[in-house]
Amino acid sequence: MAGHSQFKNIMFRKGRQDKERSKLFSKLAREITVAAKAGLPDPALNARLRTAIIAAKAESMPKDNIERAIKKAGGNDAENYDEIRYEGRGPGGVALIVEAMTDNRNRTSADVRSTFAKYGGAMGETGSVSFMFDHVGVITYPADKGSEDQMLEIALEAGADECVSSADSHEFLASIDGFAQVRDALEAKLGAPASAAITWRPKNTVAVADDAGESLMKLVEILDDHDDVQNVYGNYELSDTLMAKLAG
Repeated sequence: MAGHSQFKNIMFRKGRQDKERSKLFSKLAREITVAAKAGLPDPALNARLRTAIIAAKAESMPKDNIERAIKKAGGNDAENYDEIRYEGRGPGGVALIVEAMTDNRNRTSADVRSTFAKYGGAMGETGSVSFMFDHVGVITYPADKGSEDQMLEIALEAGADECVSSADSHEFLASIDGFAQVRDALEAKLGAPASAAITWRPKNTVAVADDAGESLMKLVEILDDHDDVQNVYGNYELSDTLMAKLAG
């Protein structure tokens, strides 16, 4: 029986992972379609589309899926999506930013608001917490691309604002306006990046107690799982104990 239960557990986990991957691919495809529809369907001539494709490839999205999402932008059945940013507070006073793409603004707004309320948070007005973040472009390369000094030199040559190096990676930061140019300059020098995206980076982080942290992570998980939500950003810092518990 133990073996049978273990097999069922493995199958359940695999099924859940497949479902999560399918949902992720749907969100990536939506961004590709919206980017292609907003500009030209050629990534060489459409900076946003190029960024969307890099993000999709970073998640191992199949080439056929990417091409299908681009073609969909030119079809008559391509949906029209509104891009919306929601802001609010989560448990522990954490600031959260939620980016969504929706074909039904009222439905998505109601869902996000109720999710905040259900898990101990409160949705605020646009601008209520975004001032606590920097809206920047981040281009990431693995640490084995070079030393910290080498990456700083390359960052200057590429026009990046900063390069933050760690044991795992080098993160090049660029302004929104200069993001595409910096990304292309880095790619010419270092090859394709591990990831490249416009993101919200907190100026400072807030340490969250473990009990509030568990509720916060549930809120973030439910928001992120919503079909219309593309990204969730927060300025929280969890304890090592809670991180280990969540990982387990």
